[in-house]
Amino acid sequence: MKKVSIIDVAKLAGVSVSTVSLVLRQKGKISEATIERVHSAINELGYVHNVAAANLRANTSNLIGLILRDFSDSFSIKVMASIVQALERKGYMVFLGQPQDDNDHLERCLLSFKQQGVAGVIYLASDPTSARVPEKISQCPLPLVVVSQSLLDEPCNLVMRDNRQAASLATRYLIERGHRAIAYVGGMENDRVRHQRLLGMHSALKQHGMALRDEFTPPCFESTDSVSLATRHLLEKNNTITALLCHSPNSIIGSISGIHQVGRTIGKDVFLTQQVALIGFEDMLHVNLTSPSFTYVSSASEETGRQAAELMMRKLKEPELQTQRITLSGQLITQESA
Repeated sequence: MKKVSIIDVAKLAGVSVSTVSLVLRQKGKISEATIERVHSAINELGYVHNVAAANLRANTSNLIGLILRDFSDSFSIKVMASIVQALERKGYMVFLGQPQDDNDHLERCLLSFKQQGVAGVIYLASDPTSARVPEKISQCPLPLVVVSQSLLDEPCNLVMRDNRQAASLATRYLIERGHRAIAYVGGMENDRVRHQRLLGMHSALKQHGMALRDEFTPPCFESTDSVSLATRHLLEKNNTITALLCHSPNSIIGSISGIHQVGRTIGKDVFLTQQVALIGFEDMLHVNLTSPSFTYVSSASEETGRQAAELMMRKLKEPELQTQRITLSGQLITQESA
């Protein structure tokens, strides 16, 4: 059987070969009617577009390298899924790497990307204690987009969450509901996400004539047992506390245990002194399957991934594009816990 060529597609569709090529690469200003005729011809003939060969001829690539260090982080996983969906809709494919460290493994990952001919790299930062990305990433010669949960000092194309806004939004909501003793549980002392949220929390409290007390912000390891113990000690020493901001999914689970251990319950009624309101910073479907469902400030993970993909595609089309820093705000989703 004769192999179907782009020339055959062009003849059947009644257009030029260059028009078929533009349709396949989603380039140029082609009418919807022409695009439909070309795709109809492709389907009728069973034509398969050899993307690799086309990229080689045009000295371009539709491959994007994506580096994800932490597969246990729900935010990163959601961002990754959104990036892949956004890129694939535009005809790109994602080449995934998971280096185990910032040195040899990362270097091999980047070398593999180079061998595969990727056009650009998206890096999902995973270290909340660092203000910079690994040196090998910052020196990457390819177009680079970094996604981070915290503010970076790096002069790079960056998409990140606005942690100050998220904590300020949550704190204002609690104050408006009558809470006056609000605490923050979880996260280590050197965690930049925690630091930024405490700044947002402090700002909201100050606007309402209140102060953020150090004893209301105990740092701790990110295990549920550590958070449970920290929550129990916090509530035992400060029984006036009626609301908690929870640093992470582990913090929510750990704080539930700690609250129950001191004989209190979870709920939004500030006038019932035994209740403690809880607010998290991302949706936790596996927790929300139980009662009560949890109030949270959305992590904007889907929008983060879409923005990262869009920024990468703009960078590929406009190599001289100035460095972009995109900060995304979360939305408060009120449910039963606060």
